[in-house]
Amino acid sequence: MLEKRLLLGDEAVALGAIHAGLSGVYAYPGTPSTEITEFIQGYPLAKERGIRSRWCTNEKTAMEAALGMSYAGKRALVCMKHVGMNVCADAFVNSAITGVNGGLIVLAADDPSMHSSQNEQDSRFYGKFAMIPIIEPSTQQEAFDMMADAFDLSEKLKLPVLMRIVTRLAHSRAAVEINEPRLQNEMNPDNDRSHWVLLPGNARRQYASLVEKQPEIEKAAELSNFNCMDLAKEKGLGVIAVGIGYNYVKEVNPQDVSILKVSQYPLPAKQIKALAEHCTEILVVEDGQPFVEEQLKGLLGADYPISGRLTGRLPRTGELNPDNVAAAFGKENKTAFQPALNLAGRPPQLCQGCGHRDVYTALNKVAAEYPDARIFGDIGCYTLGALPPFRAIDSCVDMGASITMAKGAADAGQFPSIAVIGDSTFTHSGMTGLLDAVNDKSNITVIISDNLTTAMTGGQDSAGTHKFEAICLALGVEREHLHVVVPLPKNMDEITRIIREEINYKGVSVIIPQRECMQTLNRKLRQKKQTK
Repeated sequence: MLEKRLLLGDEAVALGAIHAGLSGVYAYPGTPSTEITEFIQGYPLAKERGIRSRWCTNEKTAMEAALGMSYAGKRALVCMKHVGMNVCADAFVNSAITGVNGGLIVLAADDPSMHSSQNEQDSRFYGKFAMIPIIEPSTQQEAFDMMADAFDLSEKLKLPVLMRIVTRLAHSRAAVEINEPRLQNEMNPDNDRSHWVLLPGNARRQYASLVEKQPEIEKAAELSNFNCMDLAKEKGLGVIAVGIGYNYVKEVNPQDVSILKVSQYPLPAKQIKALAEHCTEILVVEDGQPFVEEQLKGLLGADYPISGRLTGRLPRTGELNPDNVAAAFGKENKTAFQPALNLAGRPPQLCQGCGHRDVYTALNKVAAEYPDARIFGDIGCYTLGALPPFRAIDSCVDMGASITMAKGAADAGQFPSIAVIGDSTFTHSGMTGLLDAVNDKSNITVIISDNLTTAMTGGQDSAGTHKFEAICLALGVEREHLHVVVPLPKNMDEITRIIREEINYKGVSVIIPQRECMQTLNRKLRQKKQTK
């Protein structure tokens, strides 16, 4: 009898990878993907097998390291949230040109409705752009089962496979049947250098090979067990339900409707055309952007009636749910519980006692002395400094942008131009910006707010802990304009004095407020108490 376990979608992905013979997971923490790597880090079989599972500095280094493990013949998984795909795009797209040796799965966790993100981008476009297979589970069981199939497909086609999940699947639980784990691959490095050395002559041959593989990739999608069709007896409405959207359609339970479930791409064109012939119109139910809906016009012609997010039958933005899917069928999804009324809003805030609070208190005090001061922020829990009571930052665009935006503004004549960046974000993508500023002798003040962890995603290790002074000095920051301070109320006079002095220095200066995150500190204290 198969064992059953109650798993998050992220945990199902992780356990599926372990049972598929995984040898290494490479990732940078980002909601909603973080729990995949954390599960592997703590799972007994992963420890027994020595599966590599430490956090990487950013998504690009993760992608490249996973590709290296694949080169050596072993199976690798690289995980990130959707915006991480932008960071690893160079290596990701080129991995389709080099091809792979050991199976390689790229897991992108998309965040429709932007629960913890800057945008709603849809990672399926990256898979189509790279011309590789894409898989998208509709349930936790499929998330587990797909990993073994995806690794096998990757090794058969000698291509990476993109798995796309969404927040609602990643962070919900369901019972999952678990099979027996297979063994890891043996070491078997690829000896054909022409695959891996992307000089133009080799790259052209490899790209031609990728194009030649497209019919085989399309055939795999057409024959996939994860794509299936259920035709109604009578002609009428047809539904293409994608990934988790299939669950919502089944929950709404529309009557006399033909349904094509799509969980593997490229789109199964033959099945779509068969659905269209049997139906009078097609509704596309997909979480994210209208990836499938846009392609249907090319498959079925401009005159075939297609509806979905583009037509307004489903909301153009935000995640799907049973309510808006029910509305698309002209039904009302009645819920048993109603939310409480007249509750006061509770916007997120920095934790009480957080060192970032003291940083912003000091920064606001000094910035008030300069009517034209601009403070460029970054991605992390300290981004909450944009909200009351601090209202301290003027921008937050992408990981690492604070330093380079402050530099660009200073180049334009902005003074003072101040950057606030966290410790993990600095090593992720802030170091190169600081080097640009040093090389250009930019008139900026950089504050690296170091709480000794990657706090926003749960307290994972930060790649640069205890190394920031050395890194800044190595990048060329002058010793006399590099300061480490302890952000506490009792040190406020010292901190404000240093900020004021460094703002008035005509060059690059770096201040590192350093104090451990209250959450990780409390966790350590609890663990210490429990061991006594």
